[in-house]
Amino acid sequence: MNCFSWNPRLSWACSQRNKDGGSPCSPSSYAAESSMGMRRRSEQQAAGGTTRKFTLAQLWAATDGFHESNLVGEGGFGRVYRGRLLLDGLGVGPGPVAVKQLCRGGAQGTPEFLVECMMLMMLHHPNLVSLVGYCSESTGERLLVYEFLPRGSLDAHLFPGGRRHDPLCWDARVRIALGAARGLRYLHEVVTPPVIYRDLKSSNILLADDLTPKLSDFGLAKLGPVGDDTHVSTRVMGTYGYCAPDYAMSGKLNVKSDVYSFGVVLLELITGRRAFDAARSPPEEQRLLVWARPYLAGDRKRCFALADPLLQGRYPRRAFYQLAVVTSLCLRDNPNLRPSMTDVTQALEHVASQPWQHHHNQRPTPDVLRSTSSSSPHAS
Repeated sequence: MNCFSWNPRLSWACSQRNKDGGSPCSPSSYAAESSMGMRRRSEQQAAGGTTRKFTLAQLWAATDGFHESNLVGEGGFGRVYRGRLLLDGLGVGPGPVAVKQLCRGGAQGTPEFLVECMMLMMLHHPNLVSLVGYCSESTGERLLVYEFLPRGSLDAHLFPGGRRHDPLCWDARVRIALGAARGLRYLHEVVTPPVIYRDLKSSNILLADDLTPKLSDFGLAKLGPVGDDTHVSTRVMGTYGYCAPDYAMSGKLNVKSDVYSFGVVLLELITGRRAFDAARSPPEEQRLLVWARPYLAGDRKRCFALADPLLQGRYPRRAFYQLAVVTSLCLRDNPNLRPSMTDVTQALEHVASQPWQHHHNQRPTPDVLRSTSSSSPHAS
């Protein structure tokens, strides 16, 4: 069998569509709008909502001239700076923000910039990052302003090599998985038409102070199929190691493509390994899924070989096994056999109801495990 024969006390059915505190973004007729109509709609929402249009001078001042000391991240799209707005007169609080300055001609071009603005102006959920505003200048400068999430991205907490944080404990990992699942469920099953995220990965999951996860970077997001359509055809985009094989081979995209990517993130949370790590040896261990498949498809006892050594065995074995089952279901090759995000969310709620600290009658454990050594057991 390709998955464990676990039958949790759950009904695997789509229900309670508004459970997660989100709201539908638009009527189904929105799917028929042209891209120009989408742009006008976004501008109208920005004018009437809380999203603000900033000038380059305002964001220059907020980041001390995009000073290196405020740099918190960078990639093919550009750079992200911590900033502080002092714009109370415009209805924007003076708190910290994240300012993403897009490279001209970088990985995120004008279409992606417009898509991200449009999506985040319309989509509101506790597990999606909030867009504060944007800047688009005639000079070609394009910037996005988000709420600032001080814990950074999930990958910085999980992986050795450049790790800036102590390892996450089991309960924190499950809470992060559950929050990310709720955000994805909102996109797939509450919003109409559904939104396919298309770039789910651990570096796009940002963490608040209390480790609440928020999905970020919607530049590749796509409106999903409506009516009798089963998929949308599109150029294959995303990150190697996270893309569903059916989407990578055919270009046919649907919400189950995101479910597969979510399964990869679950596997990263369980193992503490990257989806793809060229530095690993032997080569067959470089692709996480290739290494993990035998443990996901084997007997129940073998699945514990997947556990991140940094957890030091501090996890409830029954809940670990159940999370491995959920992961295996998400990673099925046939997209029709993958669960919906409602199914996944309900399963993760069941896993979260069995925390390690309660299982062992302990005081609440910290969100991180203090490292006992500077060396990592995951080192190649």
